[in-house]
Amino acid sequence: MAVRRRRFTPDFDPVFGDRPLAAALQDIVIGRWQTARDLLYETGDDWPLRTHRLRLLAHTAAETSAAESWRAAEPDSADGAVLGAATQVVRVLHTAVGAGAHHAGSHCGGCTADRAVLDATVLSCLKAADARPADPMPWVSLLTLARLYEEGVSPRELWRWQDELRRRDPYNMEGHVQLLRYYSARWHGTHGTMYDFARDAAGAAPLGSPLPVLVQIARVEEYRYIADMARGRPVRGFDQHWKHELAEVEVRRTWHRWILGRPPGPPAPHEVGDLNCLTHAACHAGLKDHARSLFTLLGRQASRVPWSYTGDPAEQFTRFRKAVGAAGPLG
Repeated sequence: MAVRRRRFTPDFDPVFGDRPLAAALQDIVIGRWQTARDLLYETGDDWPLRTHRLRLLAHTAAETSAAESWRAAEPDSADGAVLGAATQVVRVLHTAVGAGAHHAGSHCGGCTADRAVLDATVLSCLKAADARPADPMPWVSLLTLARLYEEGVSPRELWRWQDELRRRDPYNMEGHVQLLRYYSARWHGTHGTMYDFARDAAGAAPLGSPLPVLVQIARVEEYRYIADMARGRPVRGFDQHWKHELAEVEVRRTWHRWILGRPPGPPAPHEVGDLNCLTHAACHAGLKDHARSLFTLLGRQASRVPWSYTGDPAEQFTRFRKAVGAAGPLG
C-alpha cells in the first residue's frame, strides 16, 4: 500500500515558536499583565530575545489596558516602565499609519499625532531608560518614534539616541531596522541614504551578527516605495530589482557574514523574520543553493513579511521551497 506524503504547509506563527511569549500575549489580550512581568524577569539581559519579546508584547498591549494596569499596581517596576513606554510608541505609530503617514512620498505629512503627544511619549521613553539604565529597548522605542515627527528629529538628537542604543547593545537588530526606516525615502531620507546606512552597519558588524541582512531589508523598503508610487502601474526595469549583479553579491555577502558565522542549530525566535527576508532575497535573486540551505534551516517557520509584498506568502514560500529542492519538516 502506497504511503501518502503529507503536503507541506508553512507555519506563520506570529511568535516564531516562542511559547512562553505566546502565553504572555494571550494573558495580555484579557488584561492580565502578570505573565508578561514574569516572562521579562526570566528573559533577563538577553537583549535580542528581550527586544523581540517586548516588541510583540507592546503591539498586543496597545489594544488593551494591561500596561497601564501593571504600572498602577507596581509603579516602581522598571520592566513595567519599559513596556509601558513601548506600548505608547506603538499607539502613536498606529495613529500615524492610520492617517496615511506610511504611504510613499508622505514623509509623515499626514501624521495626526500632534507634537505634544510625541513629546510626551519621548518623555515616557526617557523615564523608562532611567528606570532600567542597561536596557536598550527604551532607545529602540525612541528611534521608532523619531520618524513620526513631521520634519524628523535633529541630527544631534538622533545621533544621541543611536549612540545610547549602541552603548548598551551595539548590534541591536530592531534598533537598526528602525534607523533604516528613518533614513528611507518613505520617511526622512532617500534610497541612497538608506542603503549607505545599511551597508555601513553591515560592514561594521562582527561575523555571526544578523546586521548584514539590513541590506536585504533596504531592498524590500525600496521595492515597497516604488511599487506604492506606481499605484499598480508597471515600472520600467523594475523586474530586475531583485536579480542583478549587486543584489546577488549582497545576498552572498550576508550569507557569509551572518549565516556562516552564526552558531549551528535551529533559529532563535528573534532570527526567524530576518532569515525569511534573506531567504526571500536569495529566491528572487535565483541563488538556489543559498535558498535551499536557508529553507532547510527554517523548516516550516515562515513570516508574512517580506513574502506578502511580492505575492501570496504561503504560495511563494511553498513554491520557492519546492523549486530549490529544500528539505525540512512537513506540516
